[in-house]
Order: sequence, then structure tokens, then C-alpha cells
Amino acid sequence: MRMYDIIKKKRDGHALSKEEIEFFVSGYTTGDIPDYQASALLMAIYFNGMDKDETVFLTSAMANSGDVVDLSSINGSTVDKHSTGGVGDKTTLIVAPIVAALGCKVAKMSGRGLGHTGGTIDKLEAINGFKVEISNDAFFKQVNDIGLCVIGQSGNLTPADKKLYALRDVTATVENISLIASSIMSKKLAGGSQNIVLDVKCGNGAFMKTPQDAKNLARAMVDIGNAAGRKTTALITNMNIPLGYNIGNSLEVIEAVKILNGQACDDLYEVCVMLCSYMYSSCTGKSIDECKVAVEDVINNGKALEKLKQMVEMQGGDVKLIDNPELFKKSEINFDIICEDDGYISYMNSEKIGIASVVLGAGREKKGDPIDYSAGIVLKRKTGDFVKQGEVLATLYTSSHEKAQNAKNIFMQALKFSSTPPTKEPLIYEVVQ
Repeated sequence: MRMYDIIKKKRDGHALSKEEIEFFVSGYTTGDIPDYQASALLMAIYFNGMDKDETVFLTSAMANSGDVVDLSSINGSTVDKHSTGGVGDKTTLIVAPIVAALGCKVAKMSGRGLGHTGGTIDKLEAINGFKVEISNDAFFKQVNDIGLCVIGQSGNLTPADKKLYALRDVTATVENISLIASSIMSKKLAGGSQNIVLDVKCGNGAFMKTPQDAKNLARAMVDIGNAAGRKTTALITNMNIPLGYNIGNSLEVIEAVKILNGQACDDLYEVCVMLCSYMYSSCTGKSIDECKVAVEDVINNGKALEKLKQMVEMQGGDVKLIDNPELFKKSEINFDIICEDDGYISYMNSEKIGIASVVLGAGREKKGDPIDYSAGIVLKRKTGDFVKQGEVLATLYTSSHEKAQNAKNIFMQALKFSSTPPTKEPLIYEVVQ
């Protein structure tokens, strides 16, 4: 088998076989296939696409290119949730304890933030002492003991995806449904959970800008998961507005604790309840309506918050911060953005708002950049709200006045105002199963 023939076959619009795809993934992972040939194949895939079988073959090959987590030692039904990335998306901090409190087992590996979207691991590390790297034995024991553990991704999990993603990033071949779906799902399959619920973000703050593009991606990922024997569901959710009001690591932990305390923020609460309901339903077979009632019960009776505290304590974190979020380290500078005219907020560009939070120090522009855990944005008004001149639109938290001014300029470019209220958009567009 020759790489030249595989490139030519895909260039000419033909489907690749399982053996050809495995040859490519294995050879590129080991270094036997050079970047220039891998780039040529990626570009051929970008232009000619992959069918359902090819996408499944590619995902499986990438999932098996490194470590595959065996969760068979965990007693009970395992479930994982994955978001395609958004601004203010702290859902893992909320849904994982809720679902664990209902008896499901959440053995989760999460990533760090890069660009305008935040990462769960960075948010957890905002809790003093929290350990995101623990041994496999400790990981499995914790899930068996309390039903929940969230750690950083294994260094050798899906090495093929790591190499291919880096190559796609510099060869303008990122925006292809099959390549995106196989990248995400290879990590989910390697993670080992029996049930997978996907939160596919859609809008100006997401990778998928339109509901149809998001549906196409969701359909591809659900098909991959189901073909691999994992019960997979995708919710397509709105990212034309940041999720919740807090953006930034410790700020998002604080908002997550508020939700688990029953202090509902409507959009964040609704998305989390629906994600939890589908996760719980996947594990138990109960109806979504039954699951929704159960989810709200463990929030209202405090069991979900208690589960979060158990995880924090077992992973070395300071539980006092969960009991009293006011103890989180405060930023050196709080800077209010004041509204200059009366009007309705008719539009928010979530991506620009995410970039503003990065400028403040809450995120990374490139891998390895340090993070200011106390930096970020607290929104006071969102799309659809009427704001009067002189009212506060948002408060910025950072370590320097220069960062605050730069972030303010970006933030104000992200907002549009009108004299009439905008049409209300759905929060959850569709469920794909």
C-alpha cells in the first residue's frame, strides 16, 4: 500500500477503505508518512469530503492510535458530556455533579482553554489546591466512591488527533465536518464512557455559525458514536449570547456554585437541566420529563452541590471556596463599562466578548500562556435588555488599567443597540439522536 495511491484516490473523489485510512493514521502517527503527504490528503478530504463509513473509520483509527481508557472497573453506567466550545460555558462544573448525584458515573477528561473559549481544567485549577492530574487507580477509585472525577486529558490519548489537528490548523483544512467530527469523537471514544451527550454550540461565538452547519456536525458525531456502540445524543445550543453572566475562570466557578445553590440564571440553568436530563436518560432509559424532575430535585435539595464539594475535597481543592465563593482571590482592578445611550441591546458578538476576556488575562492566545484566574467579565445586561444611559453594561476584572481599556474597546465593538427589542432566539435549537 502506498500513500501516493491513497492521496490520488481521494483527490479523484473516491471513498477510502478502512485499511487505507488505518494505514494513513498509523503511518502519520509514527512519523513514517511525512507532513507534506498528510497535508495533501487532508486537502483532498477538505474538497471532496468523506462519507459516513469513512468518517467512522477515521475516528476509530484515531481513537485507537494511543491509550484507550478502560472503564470496565467502574460499577454503574458511565456518561460523558462534551461541548464544542463557547463563551461563559461552565456547564461541566454544573452537570457533572448533578448527574453523579443521580447515581450515574462521570469519569471525565477535560481540556484547557485556547483562543476565545475557556477550558474546564483551567476553571477547576482556579480552586486552590485542586489536582487535575491523578493516577489511573485513584481516578477509577474516586469514580466508584463518589461517582465523579474530572481530570486533564492523558498525554497519550489520541496522539494521531493531536498531530493531525496541529497540521490542519496550519494548512487551512480545519473547516470540514468529517475532520471536525472525527477529531472530537476520537477523544470521546478513547475516554471509554458508555453514554455520550454532546453540546454543539451554534452562533457567532461558536465554530458552527448556522443551525444547519451545527446540525450537520451533530449528525456526523452522533452517527460515529452510535456506530461505535455508544449511546450518543447531541443538543444544538445557542452561542449568539455568552452562556450565563460570568466569563473567566474563578468567576465561572462562582456562577456554577450559584446554580447548584438554586440561584437560577435562566439561560445557563435551562441548558444545564436539559443536558443533565439527556445524560440521566441515557443511563437509565427514563423519559426526559421524568429526568428533568429528578435533576431539579437534586439541585433543590442540595445533593448536587454536595457532590461538587466531595469532588473538590477528594482532588485536594479548598472546599471553603465552594462554601463561600467570596473567598476566591479578587482581581486588582474592577472596571465598569457604562452605557452611553438609552436603547435595547440588539446583538452581542460572543467571540469578541471572549477575546476581551483573554485580553484581561482570563485565557490564552497561544499554548503555555499563563492565566490570571481572577480575571474576566461579569455581564450586567445581555441581548434583549433595555439599558439606560449611565447604567453598567459589564464589569471587567484584571490586573492592569491598560488591559481594562483594551478589553473595553473590544467589548464595545461586540455590542449593537436599537430602539426596539430584538426577536428572541431559541436557546436550544434541536436534539439529534
